[in-house]
Amino acid sequence: MSALLPTIQSPADLRRLQRTQLRPLADELRQFVLDSVSKTGGHLSSNLGTVELTVALHYVFNTPEDRIVWDVGHQTYPHKILTGRRERMHTLRQLGGISGFPQRAESEYDTFGTAHSSTSISAALGMAVAARQKGEDRHAIAVIGDGAMTAGMAFEALNNAGVEHCRLLVILNDNDMSISPPVGALNRYLAQLMSGQFYAAAKNVGKSVLKPVPPLFELAKRLEQQAKGMVVPATLFEKFGFNYIGPIDGHDLDSLIPTLENIKQLEGPQFLHVVTKKGQGYKLAEADPVAYHGPGKFDPAVGLTPPATPPKTTFTQVFGQWLCDMAEADKRLVGITPAMREGSGMVEFHKRFPERYHDVGIAEQHAVTFAAGLACEGLKPVVAIYSTFLQRAYDQLIHDVALQNLPVVFALDRAGLVGADGATHAGNYDIAYLRCIPNMAVACPADEAECRQLLSTAYEQNHPVAVRYPRGAGVGRPQPADLGGLPYGKGEWRRRGQGVAILAFGTLLYPALQAAEGLNASVANMRWAKPLDVELLLELARNHSALVTVEDGATMGGAGSAVLEALQAAGLSLPVLQLGLPDQFIEHGDPVKLLSLQGLDAEGIERRVRARFSHLVGAASAASATT
Repeated sequence: MSALLPTIQSPADLRRLQRTQLRPLADELRQFVLDSVSKTGGHLSSNLGTVELTVALHYVFNTPEDRIVWDVGHQTYPHKILTGRRERMHTLRQLGGISGFPQRAESEYDTFGTAHSSTSISAALGMAVAARQKGEDRHAIAVIGDGAMTAGMAFEALNNAGVEHCRLLVILNDNDMSISPPVGALNRYLAQLMSGQFYAAAKNVGKSVLKPVPPLFELAKRLEQQAKGMVVPATLFEKFGFNYIGPIDGHDLDSLIPTLENIKQLEGPQFLHVVTKKGQGYKLAEADPVAYHGPGKFDPAVGLTPPATPPKTTFTQVFGQWLCDMAEADKRLVGITPAMREGSGMVEFHKRFPERYHDVGIAEQHAVTFAAGLACEGLKPVVAIYSTFLQRAYDQLIHDVALQNLPVVFALDRAGLVGADGATHAGNYDIAYLRCIPNMAVACPADEAECRQLLSTAYEQNHPVAVRYPRGAGVGRPQPADLGGLPYGKGEWRRRGQGVAILAFGTLLYPALQAAEGLNASVANMRWAKPLDVELLLELARNHSALVTVEDGATMGGAGSAVLEALQAAGLSLPVLQLGLPDQFIEHGDPVKLLSLQGLDAEGIERRVRARFSHLVGAASAASATT
């Protein structure tokens, strides 16, 4: 039989297929996803789990006229392949290639840009209400995972949707997995009911007794679906004003398609509960969906294998080791993560200190206020959270932690550019959005050793402190074995030159040092964006003709802005060149290449300093040569 997938350039082609062709198409699509991701890296388990659901949605609904909003969006590779991007999948998450998440600018089928969780119901409701107001007959579908349903925003949207008479369908893709294993009372309730002995026994007895009588057996199957609705959260969602349907097998096209076709004819908000399996169809991913959540390149026939040479220690691993060591030393320490145990390096802490480990689910706002409550009672909470996800809890950060001056440590992973995940996950804004908050301090370690030391310094403080560090490894500087910190709010001279002084914040210290060799510039490792080491800054300002600030964050409101403010307050006026990330969203790509394009590698820093201060650099170099 000839291949079907190459004939699908759009969902319109898919809708021309016979129903009997959809199962072979789904098999081809799953294999294509596996082969493609093995060559490029990317999200795998989640995409293998949504193959049939994607086929069914595009087959039944008239996309893009009917809108599909994919929550988070890391499960949309099958969607991209079926919507005309199959031949570009080899560029996935690469500079100039297609995104790993839905992007409105990329395709008309990507109706809403996503990458953070729990936004789909709100967005789809907005689209459904807009269609009603404009007199357009179209559907809006939100596809949300069970992990994303732990966030308060999802329930805020459900609460609103229940009183809006519009053509909204919410599909709960229940795969019992977000990135880390799901947590919380709602998930436990779902799991207990679906695996309950009463339900299983009743189902099996009914089938065995009635199977010899086909009409009664069919009636029993229908009653089974109704009974299932009574013992799963049908009541919960119907209280929100939804018509609850399910659960149904999300890998069974013979169940999915008729169900969706029936729902399409119904009025008002509908809720379909679909059960899927992450990694479906690839045994290795089924067995370990976390490991295959976001793998790099690999051989599908072999699976994931250890690298030939041991990788460098990452900043995330530095944090994980520090957390365990500090917890051993101080029984007051409590570790908190919003559903990112693996990503934030907390697996070992969870094993060793289970009573002091708290995964609160995808609920960043709750995580921050929960930490505030712990701090009120004398405990020492450490919130491990990605920079981009702390943005989701900004009010709680200000109102519940900083305003009350509570000693909460925020370990901000993925600061700066993150690479393949792109603009949605980049931690470009934390210095700017944190340093304006009273009582808050912001540390910027330059390497692995400083990361450990500054975490200890942050932990010693009696007010909130954030320690920001990037994804991946640093220069490989050995960590100290002890838990000693560094002076609070103090930087250091790293190179003494002439003419120009470079003030480096964070890991860009090392390319700044390289650039300084060619410029004969001074270099300071500032370490703190707040409080700024004003004493060191004024010393640099009085002994140089110009300053250059370097940071891997937004220049608007960033560390460079803090330097300008301090100079103005001291009544000093001298030229300052701010180097950092511009006022634009930077898309996905290799982070080394992205930094180079922004002029933040050693060559770029030297070039930009020479372009601005050529007279000073030339004079300094000549003086150096004379001496």
